[in-house]
Amino acid sequence: MQEHSMTPQQVCEALQTDPARGLTAHQARQRQETYGKNELRGKKQTNVVSRFLAQFKDFMILILLLAAAASFVTARIRGETGYTDSAVILGIVILNAVVGTVQETKAQNALRALREMAAPHASVLRDGRRCRVPTQELVPGDVLLVQAGDRIGADARILECVSASAQESALTGESEPAEKQSGALEENCATADRTNMLFAATELLTGHCTAVVCRTGMQTEIGKIAGMLDREQTPKTPLQIKLAKVSRVLGALALCICGVIFLLGVRRHVPVLDSFLLSVSLAVAAIPEGLPAIVTVVLSLGVQRMAKRGAILTSLPAVETLGSATVICSDKTGTLTQNRMRVERTENADGAESPQALSMAALCCNAVQDGEDVSGEPTEAALLAAASARGDVSALRKAYPRVRELPFDSTRKRMTTLHRTGDGYLQITKGAPDVLSELCDTYRTGGRDLPLTQAMRARLAAQNRAMAADALRVLAVACRRRKDDTIEEESLTFLGFVGLSDPPRPETADAVADCKRAGIVPVMITGDHAVTAKAVAKRIGVCGEDGTVLSGSEIEKMDDTALQNAVGNCRVFARVTPEHKVRIVRAFRARGEIVAMTGDGVNDAPALKAADIGCAMGRGGTDVAKGAADMILTDDNFATIVDAVAQGRGVYDNIRKAVHFLLSSNIGEILVVLASTLLGMPSPLLPIQLLWVNLVTDSLPALALGTEPRDEDCMRRPPLPAGAGFFSGGLALDVALEGGIVGAATLLAFLSGLRLGGVALARTMAFSVLSFGEILYAISMRSPLPVRRAGLWTNKKMVWAAPLCILLQAAVLTLPTLRILFQVVPLQGAALWQTLLLSALPFCATESLKLVRTEKPPRRLVGFVGKLPFAALRRKVRLK
Repeated sequence: MQEHSMTPQQVCEALQTDPARGLTAHQARQRQETYGKNELRGKKQTNVVSRFLAQFKDFMILILLLAAAASFVTARIRGETGYTDSAVILGIVILNAVVGTVQETKAQNALRALREMAAPHASVLRDGRRCRVPTQELVPGDVLLVQAGDRIGADARILECVSASAQESALTGESEPAEKQSGALEENCATADRTNMLFAATELLTGHCTAVVCRTGMQTEIGKIAGMLDREQTPKTPLQIKLAKVSRVLGALALCICGVIFLLGVRRHVPVLDSFLLSVSLAVAAIPEGLPAIVTVVLSLGVQRMAKRGAILTSLPAVETLGSATVICSDKTGTLTQNRMRVERTENADGAESPQALSMAALCCNAVQDGEDVSGEPTEAALLAAASARGDVSALRKAYPRVRELPFDSTRKRMTTLHRTGDGYLQITKGAPDVLSELCDTYRTGGRDLPLTQAMRARLAAQNRAMAADALRVLAVACRRRKDDTIEEESLTFLGFVGLSDPPRPETADAVADCKRAGIVPVMITGDHAVTAKAVAKRIGVCGEDGTVLSGSEIEKMDDTALQNAVGNCRVFARVTPEHKVRIVRAFRARGEIVAMTGDGVNDAPALKAADIGCAMGRGGTDVAKGAADMILTDDNFATIVDAVAQGRGVYDNIRKAVHFLLSSNIGEILVVLASTLLGMPSPLLPIQLLWVNLVTDSLPALALGTEPRDEDCMRRPPLPAGAGFFSGGLALDVALEGGIVGAATLLAFLSGLRLGGVALARTMAFSVLSFGEILYAISMRSPLPVRRAGLWTNKKMVWAAPLCILLQAAVLTLPTLRILFQVVPLQGAALWQTLLLSALPFCATESLKLVRTEKPPRRLVGFVGKLPFAALRRKVRLK
């Protein structure tokens, strides 16, 4: 016999649980040992070995392995026994795979930890007390207390419910909400017809329920479906896709050049083995081996940095999208304001104070008082606190016990409760004044009920507008005497208005100003009255005195094209429904905007999904909203969104810096090898030397660039245009130009070494200039400003990385064992001084270019720059 065909009492007996007290803590522990954790088991997590082997699937790594094989074959043909080059290439490839595995594991662990911070919870009865536990700890027999907006954590049989309906489309495919009840059903009814059940992964839309957990984990209905499906892999970020494409292009280009160089060598009667070695060198030079790992690490660091600031991102792609946001649509209450509602004043139809309206409003709410502490939805908590300050609300609730309730929802915009009295029943309704006034036909004044004439309706509307203009949230309260226990929301008697205030957060106005400076449009979307919404929006700077306010009723009359035109000039949307929010988001996106949307309730979830970045509230947000969001704000603060956008821009900037640096360095290496080949010279750099540069003296500074503090001006520039390429803004020209400088300095060092002492000295000088030069070049890459203005010590990671790389390179040049391994000779006299001077060339050249771009340089410097080979580009660079 299944749970849905049993009575509530039979279900509780079968599960051995007390519906009034729930399970004991000891019972819960025992049942978790029996049934396991309440979680879906997807595809097995890959182990360390699998992650390690996956590192070798990268196209660039395959080229390196091919290069190692070519070096090995060449050594065998020559009869050599050391196989130094192939062994070192293979060793460094393995080391790179180890580093990538460690970094990938850290990134996964970091994201897992962040998701756990935002894990959904459930309210249960344990040992007779209400408490919140992670949904993973639910066990069969737990008594759930479910409110509207909660995500259901397990399959549960309803014991009691009030006006409950659930969205079960994720399970049944039915788009309409399922109305719930507690009675027994036929045993063979379909899942969609089990109206007395709550199912895991669905959401309670309205009302509240008490239910007992029947099945958890893979035994739930959604778990059965999950067992038939493989879990989708997390998609790569758009940035990673772009960089993978760059890597493939570089690799393919390297292979093509290798083929051309090999054919040229054969045509010039160069020995085949020497052509092979040259091809190996070129392949190694072309590949930025550490690039994929560095990008992943920088993104992960950005996610962790944002988490410390109160913005939990649930996926790496959100980092990129967030930095490109052009519109932030924010709810008013709790995000722009403090969500600390307090009653400011009450008025009856004559404008006098109305204690009765406040008392009736306190009866028609679900807030709870324990001593001086009041808990519940902020508006209702404020009503209860204000009424308690005037008298004993608990006594009032005992005198008028509640027997029925129609809960508030965003469509009806009102809540109604029914209370038993000595001679019948009292029905109380509170809600939006414009909605409630249409349901009233009388009003109370001086203890009398008078007809509500059109003149009086106009007067009440004016009162409402006046209170709203003072930035008050206005509720209307009405009542009706009844003989029976039915609810009819008509022919009501108007009692009065209650005006509540929710002051803006102190930091909101500055955050809004930051948005505008950054080219981001702040937009307020709220269910409040238009006049109230505009008053708050003016106070925090979202709109001016002549700002346009668009109401939900006006949106209803617009088609999609008209709405797209309207949102271009509108910054405040009032009296909106969930459907309106989705349409507003889509309208902005249709205009080419990248939209961030905040929300906390079930009704916000569709709009959160429709936006490019959905931002859910961590404190007051429902589990449904959190599940639909890309980012969760732990402090529910609009200023945190703005700070997260700044962090996102900083992360993106740092990735561009790291990629800029790595690609410039690799292009310099390609040019050196290619130029020497075309000039008929020996290869200036051996494969082992190029690998050392790429994986040690390049990667550590590149990682340090990824931790660069964000530019203070990042929020004073407009967002990146939608669809802008990674190399937009002149980055491709910079990479080519600076790569040419690196290559020229290295080639000059090689030519000078040939003149001073032969191939061994020339390679040593080229190797040293390339290593030392790129370390200094990385310091210059930290900022578009000259180093003297950007500061030399502001990035602590670079302060450690640069000297460490210099020491490592010095060790290679001085320690006998390493000298033999890397085939270098000591540098002395003229060779040493020339090496040091040429190593500074890339740094000096890039600093000179930055001076030309950012400020008026001295005339001597202009003359010096004018003599450089890239002087023809100077005017174009200055125009940038």
